[in-house]
Amino acid sequence: MLDPAFETGAPNWTDLGTPDVDAATDFYHGLFGWELVPGGPETGGYGMYQLRGRTVAGVMAVPEDQGKPAWSVYFQTPDADATARTVEQAGGTAAFPPVDVLEYGRMGGFTDNSGAYFGVWQPGTNTGLGMTMEPGALIWSELYTPDVPAAAAFFETVFGWQTESMDFPGGSYTMVRPAGSKGADSTFGGLVPLDSVPSEAAAGPHWLPYFAVEDCDTAVADAERLGGTATQPATDIPEVGRIAVLADPAGAAFAVIKPAPMGQS
Repeated sequence: MLDPAFETGAPNWTDLGTPDVDAATDFYHGLFGWELVPGGPETGGYGMYQLRGRTVAGVMAVPEDQGKPAWSVYFQTPDADATARTVEQAGGTAAFPPVDVLEYGRMGGFTDNSGAYFGVWQPGTNTGLGMTMEPGALIWSELYTPDVPAAAAFFETVFGWQTESMDFPGGSYTMVRPAGSKGADSTFGGLVPLDSVPSEAAAGPHWLPYFAVEDCDTAVADAERLGGTATQPATDIPEVGRIAVLADPAGAAFAVIKPAPMGQS
């Protein structure tokens, strides 16, 4: 699973672009207990969501005419500029080139060879998320893509990702882990055929972050009470846990999971 040590190529940040930060904050505070730490003018108003004093996500205002509300996933890189060149060589494009964010780090935004957006973060004083793998924090990420083998090849070129298939009733699931790592404990995400999930296919190729919860059904009920929707109802996945896919009131999609206890199917 996601390792807070943040190896190269692993997710080390996630953020929300939304037209109404105050409304989003009300929703995520009610759902996860997150508190907003507003950003100053030097950050363009980019804020941080924290849980028990540790950063779990970023948030920024994105006017509706500049992009639809969405969650983004960022991956660790030691050199954002070198990654940008590799992305282009692999058939991706730059949504925006690498740029310094004060002394915090260097970031870039890209689309892969299918058009799915992702970001990279080269740490400076900000080494990444302050909490992972706990209720209310990032635990997993999935790429919904029209061509799983092509996506695997793209990200192998860009980050050196390794992939392996996990069989489950009705099919298989492609898991990814950082270059050089071994075993299931190092996996941090998966690659999913876009047409296998109708609600995700409608959004086109994209990354979907998962946040851990203590009770999946309670999280679904809370999200709906707070004005969100469940686009995939709570479902048990053997040896994985109970998951649901949600959308916040503005329409930004994310997933929640109550992980299965170790060794339990």
